Amino acid sequence: MESVTRRGFFGAAAAAVSAARAYSQVVGANERLRIGVIGCGGMATGHMRSLVKMKEADNIEITAVCDIYDKRAEAAAKLTGGRIVKDYRRLLESKDVDYVLIATPEHWHAQITLDAADAGKHIYCEKPMTRKVEQAKKVVAKIKQKGVKMQVGVQGMSDDSYEEANKYVRDGTLGKVVIAQIDYSRNHGGDFFDYPIDADAKPGVNLDWKAWLGSAPKRPWDPYRYFRWRCYWDYSGGIATDLFVHRVTRIIKALGLTFPEKGVGTGGKFQFTASKNEIPDTLNFLLDYPGGPTVMLVSSMANDTPVNHVLRGHKATLEFTQKGFTIRPQRLYAKDVKEIVYQKKGAEDTTLHHRNLQAAIRKNEPLKCDSMLGYYGVVAVEVGLESFRRRKYMKWDAAKERVVPA
Repeated sequence: MESVTRRGFFGAAAAAVSAARAYSQVVGANERLRIGVIGCGGMATGHMRSLVKMKEADNIEITAVCDIYDKRAEAAAKLTGGRIVKDYRRLLESKDVDYVLIATPEHWHAQITLDAADAGKHIYCEKPMTRKVEQAKKVVAKIKQKGVKMQVGVQGMSDDSYEEANKYVRDGTLGKVVIAQIDYSRNHGGDFFDYPIDADAKPGVNLDWKAWLGSAPKRPWDPYRYFRWRCYWDYSGGIATDLFVHRVTRIIKALGLTFPEKGVGTGGKFQFTASKNEIPDTLNFLLDYPGGPTVMLVSSMANDTPVNHVLRGHKATLEFTQKGFTIRPQRLYAKDVKEIVYQKKGAEDTTLHHRNLQAAIRKNEPLKCDSMLGYYGVVAVEVGLESFRRRKYMKWDAAKERVVPA
């Protein structure tokens, strides 16, 4: 990437981009969708395996793969049959790519998404949609401007429990919802996010370290930063952006929320104190939304005892389960509210999430997690994370759309 200036590249590619944009927006309902994969690590491999299985039934094909580590690119090509493209911008020029899967580290999500939209490609971007709020604003505006479809990879939104729960929230079955609580906890014997270090990775030989860093601070090669990037603030928000975004998006969807008003984050490195990780192993957020509720997010990497995932209303409590959800009345309203058990349709599943994007591209069906819902999730986690990092109560400045000290 270093050998091509950004201005020079897009000037030379303008005609190709325009043609690609025109093509991608007229894909017919029965035409094969061609996919390009940008970032071919562990998360992407899971996606690719699902997409390969979908090839015939869903009429799709992975035509190109791109990664800055040759070993990963070669493995992806072998798995999918797609050709290897060294520079993701070249992949975006390709006429045989209708949508891209972006499964890079978080600090690259925004730029590649913006470039993909400019190239007229539809987009599946892994969560979080962007690392920062300012980036999310640009993505929302760009997607609207270019008219492409974008699915954010919070695949739990392909479980219809949250859309269905919102109906009971809106019709007043629960009464006023005052608290929502949800967790994402794990336990580890050694360290957490301790992905294997591959000794085959050789910067300057089979890995482009400068390209991987991108807009992040320039640093000498560090295999820990490359293979365990979720542990460093330069590339990730750790628990908040990797895990909490899954959970808070569910609550936002179920309650019909938008942006929080204020929030606080607490936690620290309590168990894994000798870890190289910059991020905490225990993190908790309290987010106040205008007029309520308070949304409580709980996580530790040192204890996996779950917290019930519930919406606490004045009249009834809705509890999400593996099968869907149950609504039970508060004792005061036992005569007014009947118990309801809902069996979910769909699931937290990347196959369903891709299938939804494909239906949006082919038939203009609604997306399960569009860029606006992605934006709400980015803001929620940044309010809590900035509070934790600054040790200050933070708020959402709605007029300027930014997170600031309260």
